[in-house]
Amino acid sequence: MTPTLYFPIDACAGIDNPDAAPYDRQWLVVDADGRWLTQRDHPALAQVAVAIRFGYLVIRAPGMLRMDIPLDVIEDDESVWRHATIGKQRVDVVDEGDLAAAWISNFLGVPSRLVKVHPDAPEVLWES
Repeated sequence: MTPTLYFPIDACAGIDNPDAAPYDRQWLVVDADGRWLTQRDHPALAQVAVAIRFGYLVIRAPGMLRMDIPLDVIEDDESVWRHATIGKQRVDVVDEGDLAAAWISNFLGVPSRLVKVHPDAPEVLWES
């Protein structure tokens, strides 16, 4: 039986930990204009390893220090609310901050940001 894979950060490596199920596709990487980045755009995203540990989303990539991002944060700070474009859909997201942006930008070699789908956003229509 093949284990179910979950993708807490869309386009990054999947994990088979059932604790990740509630966080499947909760995060994504966007470019400087807020457009969703996929493995087609940046194949290196597949090298970003993701884990769920002790209330944190743990991300690792070759040549990078580990980054831990709290999982369950109340998204009430409007100063970090943004919009992302996923396919043709405009989605409300929460920016994970400059440190996470520097981490993913350094790894990919292009200005990027790590964002989380806002909990009150309508269902995201992920395109292939």
